[in-house]
Amino acid sequence: MGRLQGKVAIVTGGAGGIGLAIAKRFCEEGANVTISDVNPKGEEVAGRIGAMFVHHDVSDEQNWHTVVDSVLTRHKVLHVLANNAGIGAVEGRADPEEARLEDWRRIFAVNAEGVFLGCKVAIAAIARSGGGSIVNISSLIAHIPSPPGFFAYGASKASVVHMTRTVALYCARKGYAIRCNSVSPGQAVTPAQQQMWARHARDRGQNLQAVIDQDLAHIPMGKFQEPVDVANAVLFLASDEARYITGTNIIVDGGLELIL
Repeated sequence: MGRLQGKVAIVTGGAGGIGLAIAKRFCEEGANVTISDVNPKGEEVAGRIGAMFVHHDVSDEQNWHTVVDSVLTRHKVLHVLANNAGIGAVEGRADPEEARLEDWRRIFAVNAEGVFLGCKVAIAAIARSGGGSIVNISSLIAHIPSPPGFFAYGASKASVVHMTRTVALYCARKGYAIRCNSVSPGQAVTPAQQQMWARHARDRGQNLQAVIDQDLAHIPMGKFQEPVDVANAVLFLASDEARYITGTNIIVDGGLELIL
């Protein structure tokens, strides 16, 4: 307990899934947490775990200023930003030949531009607060050729890893005392992942459980990860335990990358 005692943090996409797990772990370790999300259910979730909630479209630059300013008004400082908000589902096919430009732009607006804007707006606030940590959520798919259905998603998450390294070097050279790292989850059991399984079962004409079992069979550790497994990696990078770590990426995937 107390690994983030007294720290002020923002967790985007914190109304559910991995974002909620991150927010919960941060609260458990003493942080003052603000959950941001487009999902209004985030207010009830935030109250349940002892966090604050703000409605937030991460693809909107002005909305980012509003969110950060509201946190600074309440707490005077900002130490940690967890850029977790992301989307993966598309309406059309998601392969290089048939991907729709509108799907590509929608995914990049949230997954890539959302991270860019978060870093852009938060850097000055964290620097004025004496330094801290930015943790961006990427994906295992950022490090491998995208499987069917993940073309735009994979490209957007790869950009997150690149931005993370660039922001890390920039902040270090500016003397901002801001560390920037990323975490790449494999297949965590979340509502978003379950939606992806359902879509793949539909597209492949397969039974849903068969699709899930096929994915599970590829994981060397023999089980899907839980959101808290990702949250614990984010917690480490956000805490002073990682005070000399910046510009790196932690893959949390049960060994899946080892065989891909």
